[in-house]
Amino acid sequence: MDKPQIILHIQKSVNYTLYDAKWIPCSAKFVALGNYPRGTGALQIYEVSHGDVALIKDVEKSKSFKCATFGASSIQNRFLATGDFSGKLQIWNLESLDLPVYSAQAHKEIINCIDGVGGLGIGEGAPEIVTGSRDGTVKVWDPRQKNDPVATMEPGEGETKRDCWAVAFGDSYSAQDRCVVSGYDNGDVKLFDLRNMALRWETNVKNGVCCLEFDRKDIPMNKLVATTLESKFHVFDMRTQHPSKGFASLTEKAHKSTVWLARHLPQNRDVFMTLGGNGSLNLWKYSYPSSRSRKDTEGHEVGVAGTVDLLQNVTLSTQPVSSFDWSPDKMGLSVCTSFDQTLRVIITTKLNTL
Repeated sequence: MDKPQIILHIQKSVNYTLYDAKWIPCSAKFVALGNYPRGTGALQIYEVSHGDVALIKDVEKSKSFKCATFGASSIQNRFLATGDFSGKLQIWNLESLDLPVYSAQAHKEIINCIDGVGGLGIGEGAPEIVTGSRDGTVKVWDPRQKNDPVATMEPGEGETKRDCWAVAFGDSYSAQDRCVVSGYDNGDVKLFDLRNMALRWETNVKNGVCCLEFDRKDIPMNKLVATTLESKFHVFDMRTQHPSKGFASLTEKAHKSTVWLARHLPQNRDVFMTLGGNGSLNLWKYSYPSSRSRKDTEGHEVGVAGTVDLLQNVTLSTQPVSSFDWSPDKMGLSVCTSFDQTLRVIITTKLNTL
């Protein structure tokens, strides 16, 4: 019993397809997003109290929501940025949801993924949002600048456009430094240095990339988790980049199905949860090797990957778990959504002992 336990605390059925859920920072509330069968967007706010969840706001918008982030907003505002099925990026004040405070036609097709940085005291520099779309482009937005992205990463002339499934910010430890990593349906992973506006590294993990996440956004790049189709995830050690071999990594099989997502525990960046297409959650801990790099025969530094241990796993649903968010404020509290149209609040115990 000294291992962490993953406990289902509350579950709530809804009448729409759930795509994302996010805790509202500094609160016991979360936002749930998705689409109704008629093709409209659902945005609901729930509050956790006395072992249950109460619906406190419920709005329907003309377009279905796919993804959301609070990452580019201040703690004072806590504005939610959303990507929808029509390619629109919108930012909402949750106190008044009639009209967005910002709206841009960001992409020609569905926005599959979104991430934010520079708000909530996470990461230095401007409050920015990155979006990835089926149209093959990745765009970085500054909400203070109307309509035009501050950066666009797109296929070159004659290159095939790939469906972008995952984006994440990292390396945001100073006002100047920042990078974006993007993952595609053919297994490509690309790391863009936003300071130099250049592609810094690329690799292919052989299966479609469902999720990318750095263990922390606001430190020099440390670790990156990529989850994929065909039951695999990869952990890259991002501290040492070899001129030809790139970054060292480990590969792990999990869930016996698509690994939809990985989410690092905000209070401990070496602990993360992965979500499976078979409705399961797996809790992992990463252990560093005795030395994180070594010199090769030519004198270049080569990274050395660590290992991961499965701490606990649980099956919650017969359908894929589509989103998961740790509470930034209360350790071990999380919310997840799955395609059985159910919201679940989860408590994971003993995380403070790891």
